Amino acid sequence: MVSPTFKNLAPEKKERINAALLTEFSTYPLKDAQVARIVKDAQIARGAFYKYFTDLNEAYDYLYHLALVDIHADLKSSSPQALLNATRAFITASLKSPYYDLLKLHLTVNELPLAFADPSLSATRWALATLSHQALREALNDPQNKELYLERLEKSIALLSPLDN
Repeated sequence: MVSPTFKNLAPEKKERINAALLTEFSTYPLKDAQVARIVKDAQIARGAFYKYFTDLNEAYDYLYHLALVDIHADLKSSSPQALLNATRAFITASLKSPYYDLLKLHLTVNELPLAFADPSLSATRWALATLSHQALREALNDPQNKELYLERLEKSIALLSPLDN
């Protein structure tokens, strides 16, 4: 959780920091990110960074949350068709977003060591979530073929849907 001090910063300063975070985390995997580059780009003192964020992980989580709020399609229904529609909307919005490189790095590098499925999910729900995230990874890595990945996801969802009774 970012500090109250950060939340109360002047909008211009907060935007400078957000831009520096976006540059860093869109360019480097989390394991290679550096506070030094962020503070230089944001034109803040290193101590200020640690006053706003506990560490790089917290800064990354904060920025990733901003990206999801900005892009994420609401998944109000748990139906397979809603999942497909939400995945399609997320890919389309991501490809046009300033957060595209961040999301691509997250899905292809940063998320993998952190990803654990909810153990309470049914086998079908787990499969649907896994397949939709794989389709996201593939589409963001290879946008020219996004429709092929979405078609494959749609066929997979159709195969799994009868199992979800």
